[in-house]
Amino acid sequence: MSAVVTDLVDQVRAGAFGRAATEETISVGFMTRQGVRHDTRGTGYRNHVVSLRVGRAVGSCAVEPGTVDDDLVYDCVGATVDALFDHPVLAVRVAALDAFLMAARPHEQHATDNVTIDPGTSLEKSLLRAGHVVDLLGAERGQRVLVVGVVNSLLHHLRQRGIDYRPCDLRGGTTEWGEPISNDADLTGCDAVLATGMTLGNGSFETLRAAAADAGVPLVMFAQTGSAVLPRLLGAGVTAVCAEPYPFFWLDGGPTVLHRYREAR
Repeated sequence: MSAVVTDLVDQVRAGAFGRAATEETISVGFMTRQGVRHDTRGTGYRNHVVSLRVGRAVGSCAVEPGTVDDDLVYDCVGATVDALFDHPVLAVRVAALDAFLMAARPHEQHATDNVTIDPGTSLEKSLLRAGHVVDLLGAERGQRVLVVGVVNSLLHHLRQRGIDYRPCDLRGGTTEWGEPISNDADLTGCDAVLATGMTLGNGSFETLRAAAADAGVPLVMFAQTGSAVLPRLLGAGVTAVCAEPYPFFWLDGGPTVLHRYREAR
């Protein structure tokens, strides 16, 4: 885990959030597997997500497809959150922390604003969500943004606003517009970073956070993974968060909600 996330776990274990991690148990554990190719888009992708439930809250962590099996997740059911903080699989540790913090600090009560995404097709909802995420950047025409975790709808909005970008993703490949996607999160010449919460689950978050801090550029997170974790890191290298807890926009054609957080100034 990132150093700042490890510090957060220590705070949870010390009772800083008013609940005891030794007394909170996982009631439900499940995997969500999804494949998508939006209408008019030339490429598609898959998502696999580990989710754990504490009370009314569901915490989630995306993983690379095929890397986590059902039994590993099912074995978490009945375990305490505290015990899962020592689990050998990072995704389980992140999902457990996410569920605990969402139960302790519900988004509806703590976000800067709560935005409803109207009903629509998968593409319509993806584009609506992306617009609300890009708004958090505050980037201007002619600036360049490092995008870590490529989502074509985010790139669409950056292009519409005349904002340059450097796409980066561990999977590599190309964007919808044929641009090569690097697997090197190089901030050189970038004015801001827009990154997925998946960086929490794949272990790259700390490197990215430190690089953004060293460069003095804002770090904005769009988070299905760790949606309740990342808002607790505002002021510790994170500038803003668009938090989207389970169920995600791509699971439902009806209205869904984003919870946006901004660093206090």
